[in-house]
Amino acid sequence: MNELDEAFLLKWIKNSPALIASGDPQAVEASKFSPSEMTAFPNLSDDQIKSVIAYAKVGEPKKAPTGDEPTEAASEGVSDFSIAGIVAIILISIAVLVILGRAIKMLERLILQKQGVVIVEEENVSLAVGVRRLFKNKKFVFFFILCLIVSLGSFGWMGMWNTGVHTGYQPVQPIKFSHELHAGTNKIDCQYCHAGAFKSKNSTIPSVNVCMNCHKSVQATEKYNGEISPEIQKIYTAIGYDPATLTYDKTKEKPVEWIRVHNLPDFAYFNHSQHVVVGEQAIRKEKGLKPEEPVCFACHGPVNTMEEIYQYSPLTMKWCINCHKDAEISGKDNAYYTKVIENHEKIKKGEKITPAALGGLECGKCHY
Repeated sequence: MNELDEAFLLKWIKNSPALIASGDPQAVEASKFSPSEMTAFPNLSDDQIKSVIAYAKVGEPKKAPTGDEPTEAASEGVSDFSIAGIVAIILISIAVLVILGRAIKMLERLILQKQGVVIVEEENVSLAVGVRRLFKNKKFVFFFILCLIVSLGSFGWMGMWNTGVHTGYQPVQPIKFSHELHAGTNKIDCQYCHAGAFKSKNSTIPSVNVCMNCHKSVQATEKYNGEISPEIQKIYTAIGYDPATLTYDKTKEKPVEWIRVHNLPDFAYFNHSQHVVVGEQAIRKEKGLKPEEPVCFACHGPVNTMEEIYQYSPLTMKWCINCHKDAEISGKDNAYYTKVIENHEKIKKGEKITPAALGGLECGKCHY
C-alpha cells in the first residue's frame, strides 16, 4: 500500500465509499487502515487531483532569492548605535574611575602630610603596570563591574522593549498601490476595499475583483502615452483579464502576493468591528479625530497622505492598554453600552467610564 497507482488514487479521492462498495481489493484494504470514512470529492477534475498529489510529494517550491528581500541580518540584531553607546559608557566609566582614584590618592597624601608621615615618592611606572594595579584594587573592580552590569542591563532592557515592535515598517508591495491617491485625492472610503473592518475580526485585504470595479475602465493611459499603467496591468495579469478583448481567462490567473504590514502576535486577539463600530465614538474623542476622518486613522495614521503604506503605531500591549484606560465610553447613541451602563451599579452618574472599567484589561480579552 506504500505506492498506489494514479488511476486508483483518482477513483479513491473522488468517491472512496463507492470504490469500497464495488469490492476493489486496494480500496477494501485501504478501508481497514482507518474506520473513518474519507470525504468524497466528486467535483474535482483529474488534473486538480493530480496537482494535489504532486504538491503532497514535492511540497512548496523554493523561491530563488531576488536580492530585493531584506536579509535577516539587516532586520535583526543590535544596531551599531547601541554597540557604540555601550562602548562609550564603559570608556567614560573607566575615565571617571581613574580620575576618582587619583583624587582619592591626592587626598590621602595630604592627610598623611598633615599627620607628619613621611611620604616616599613612587617611581614612575608604565601604563600596563598601572592598569594591573588598578584592577587589583577591589573597590575599583567592584565599581567597574557594577557600571558594566548597569550599562548592559539598561541597553538590554531598552532592546527588549523594542523586540517585535515594527513602527515604521514599510515593505515594497508587488503592486504599487497609493493610499494617498485612492483615500486622499479620490476620497474612497476605507471600507470600500477593507469591507470586513465593520463586520468582522479582520479588515480583509481586497480581492482583485474589487480593484476591477474601477480599473476595468480607469487605466491611467493619459500618463503613459496611451499605454495602460504598468501597475494596473499587474492587476489584469493577476485576474487573467485581457483589456483588448475584455475577456477573462481563469487559466492565466496569478494571485497577488501582498506583504502584510500590520502583524500582531498569534496570542493577541484584536477585533476590527469592535473598534470600528462599537468603540468608534470613544476612539474618535480620545484621538481627536475630525468628523471627515475615518476612525481607522486612530491606529493606522493618516493613510490618505501615505504614498506607500507603513506601520504608523507601535501596536504594543502598553499602547493598547493606555487607550483602554483613557478613552471615555458614552452610552448615548450606542446600543452596545446602553444596557451595560444601566446595569452597572458601581458606575455613578457623571463618573468617567473607560474600557478598563468594563473589563478591558482582563488578560482573556486579548490573550485567549
